Amino acid sequence: MTDAFDEPAGIAPRGTVLVAAGRGETIDAYQRFGKRIAADGYKVRLLPDITTDVAASLAEAEKLLVDDGLPGPKVIVGSDTGALFALSLARRSAPGLDAVVLAGIPVSASTSVNLIGWDEELEARTGCPTHRGVLSAGAATQGALFSAQIPTELIGDAGDVTIPTLGLHGDADTVSPLETARDSYPGRLVSITGGRHDVLNDVTHRTAAATIILFLERLKLGADLPVIASEVAA
Repeated sequence: MTDAFDEPAGIAPRGTVLVAAGRGETIDAYQRFGKRIAADGYKVRLLPDITTDVAASLAEAEKLLVDDGLPGPKVIVGSDTGALFALSLARRSAPGLDAVVLAGIPVSASTSVNLIGWDEELEARTGCPTHRGVLSAGAATQGALFSAQIPTELIGDAGDVTIPTLGLHGDADTVSPLETARDSYPGRLVSITGGRHDVLNDVTHRTAAATIILFLERLKLGADLPVIASEVAA
């Protein structure tokens, strides 16, 4: 598997997207997502489970954000603890970071039962049979979603974020219920109908990716996110 996807040959790149994985996830979990975002003209770089070494992950992300070989705007898309990781970089005003996309922010004290079986964890993660197969083939450490601790250095006040943000959260997320997690999002939040915890890789993964692309295209025009398309009243 690769940790890098580039824009299609023959077109100018439109920006760079770093993808920060969540608890127990490898880069294998984001191959489909990375290919889809890259197909729309963005360079994509994948970061595996950032909780294994938060300091090293922060250093790697900061290096990529200031890499002159990667075009702006530069955005971090984070899922689960990867979303907290993205928020941490935004709060510290990491040089080169233009926006963050936050998916499935975890609550600090999960109401889920620890050490449940793998079938139950898959059920909580995603309803997509293809992605369940990817996770079962080694893209996620079994049990990590419920047993791995959220690093304390990633927990902070979402109100400190001043760059553009987009949140996506499944309204059927039992790992981090929407009503509990919604205040953790500092900006616009999109609820995905029927979405589970791995909202970027659920049955509605195309809708999630399309929502992100629309955000990226608006960001390309400016930090004030100018409206590109609007509905005409009947």
